[in-house]
Amino acid sequence: MAEPMARVTAAVLCLLALAACGPSVTGTPRPLKVTDVERELVSSYFTALNEAGGQGVTKQRELLADTQHPDFRDDDCKLPSGTIKVQPTLSTLRLDPHWTAPGQDEHPRGVVLVVAVTLTVVQDGTELGSQIGSQHIVLLNGKAYGFAPCAN
Repeated sequence: MAEPMARVTAAVLCLLALAACGPSVTGTPRPLKVTDVERELVSSYFTALNEAGGQGVTKQRELLADTQHPDFRDDDCKLPSGTIKVQPTLSTLRLDPHWTAPGQDEHPRGVVLVVAVTLTVVQDGTELGSQIGSQHIVLLNGKAYGFAPCAN
């Protein structure tokens, strides 16, 4: 009984040795980068958000509802009074593959990106306040989705 087990162990060790000595792959490792197409989708998302805000509260809230990530449409949050202007700093746009939405255990479907933004709340043409932070955008099936900003 010991002899067949020794043969199995020897065979496994040989396979491991062969796998470890396989050919190396040529090239230079590079970090994953945001593509031009992904960058344009994110930029267009913020442009549409700001244009809708320029048309009023109702239009912007409709856009926020339409662009809410499909898996999070039931997550209701109380939006601030007025509209929001969001100015992304696209030079900070990067992949965020390990992010999970607050209160969630799993990564949302799609490609998750994060970007620094300046968010300004506007009511009746008056800026009420600004905040600098990060905003996550998810690209799924060729469309940019967000997570509606909530007043804290």
